[in-house]
Amino acid sequence: MNTRSDSLGSNGSDEHPPRELVTQTASARLPTTWGEFMCHSYESLDDGQMHLAFVMGEVDGAEPVLVRVHSECVTGDVFNSVKCDCGLQLDEAMSRVAQAGQGVVIYLRGHEGRGIGISQKLKAYELQDQGFDTVDANLELGVAVDSRDYSVGAQILTQLGVSQLRLMTNNPAKYQGLASNGLTITELIPLHVPIHPEAERYIETKRGRLGHHTPSSAGSSAAPSDAVVS
Repeated sequence: MNTRSDSLGSNGSDEHPPRELVTQTASARLPTTWGEFMCHSYESLDDGQMHLAFVMGEVDGAEPVLVRVHSECVTGDVFNSVKCDCGLQLDEAMSRVAQAGQGVVIYLRGHEGRGIGISQKLKAYELQDQGFDTVDANLELGVAVDSRDYSVGAQILTQLGVSQLRLMTNNPAKYQGLASNGLTITELIPLHVPIHPEAERYIETKRGRLGHHTPSSAGSSAAPSDAVVS
């Protein structure tokens, strides 16, 4: 189910232009199993991380644009881990953009494990096998529950000419982070995918403790509390 609000997120006008965070480094046509995209690489000026934007169709000035801002998850995106839903969400987002014939999927590096890195993420997995949930495992390790920042993703979208977007996400922090960086979110589109039994507690924790708009274990669909169902 799509959820809509006339002004789900926008930060209004700023007195000063934002500091430049990324620079585009390369572009190439990229045929994929989902369809043909233009792939653009961007380098973060703060930490040197390389990020990617997969673009289909004309998005410069188009409004609103179908968008997914995806956080790197090497275990899920590359190695098909069933402990999370990340890889399936990425696949679904790429498929939806291809079906629409227009849209953007941003792939943000440095977001592994909600920003703690692959080594700490694996330590958190070990704690989860001992009974900790995904939040308490991070706290036990003395790391942030979620340290991701979406300023770079917002600036990449701005450089692509996107200012209004239909955002594919279940995460309220993500649309708040993008909206606070000058983007207008006209629609929130849930990205619900099949959940493996290994990931059930992970999903329940995201819903119950992190406010993600995921289906309950009974399979019902959850909509953002500040959104209006159309």
